[in-house]
Amino acid sequence: MKKAFTLITLLLTLSFLTAGCGGDSKKPAATAKQTVKVGATAVPHAEILQQVKPMLAKENIDLVIVEMNDYVRPNMAVAEKELDANFFQHTPYLEKFAADRKLALTSVVGVHIEPMGIYSRKVKQLSDVAAGAIVAIPNDPTNGGRALALLAKNGLLTLKEGVGVKATVQDITANPKNLVIRELEAPQLPRALDDVALAVINTNYALDAKLIPAKDALAIEAKDSPYVNILVVRSGDEKRPEIQKLAKALTSPDVKKFIEDKYKGAIVPAF
Repeated sequence: MKKAFTLITLLLTLSFLTAGCGGDSKKPAATAKQTVKVGATAVPHAEILQQVKPMLAKENIDLVIVEMNDYVRPNMAVAEKELDANFFQHTPYLEKFAADRKLALTSVVGVHIEPMGIYSRKVKQLSDVAAGAIVAIPNDPTNGGRALALLAKNGLLTLKEGVGVKATVQDITANPKNLVIRELEAPQLPRALDDVALAVINTNYALDAKLIPAKDALAIEAKDSPYVNILVVRSGDEKRPEIQKLAKALTSPDVKKFIEDKYKGAIVPAF
């Protein structure tokens, strides 16, 4: 009888120990820190991401910001699983890029708008542009179309009716000053200002070059521009809890205030 009692006691003790170990083994999985790697251009995207890094740290998420300086690699790096997400582009660019390369990429949330501007170091107003002057625009289709539409809106060109921001240089129907349109990689446009009469520059690269859009741009897109900059992931990853938390942080009141205070109208919250 004593032996039986001892055996039962031993079995109960082992049962409690096993249960205790099982409970402890689950805790690291529940509390383990998650890492989210996001590719972004430096200004303003990486700056905005820096604002949400402490918010995500409270959620036990380590946000790793990978700065990139072009418009091709960030999407490829997400598609190839080098990054979890990127933050640098608007929807028309994403749609064309993904379709051309057959990539499964998805927008998660819109964060801000960057009005494109026309800049110059050679003239003070657009009416002073000389005949035959060189005008630099981005060489990617969506931003190139935006640039041409902005030039047309300000009377420097006429475009084929209805083409709008999908314009290419072949859609120019009138060019009164015989302007020479030079297509360059978007990051090179600020550096080209010494060599061209005008450059149509994306706001992120203008800010990176210490240009102040509200002061330095000779003309700028209206603030109701449809080109909202978005957080992008691989299709299917948009419901991941850590991605949802990142999206929520990027559209928080704190981020809205940061954008308004920091960029003073050069960058406009889209939420």
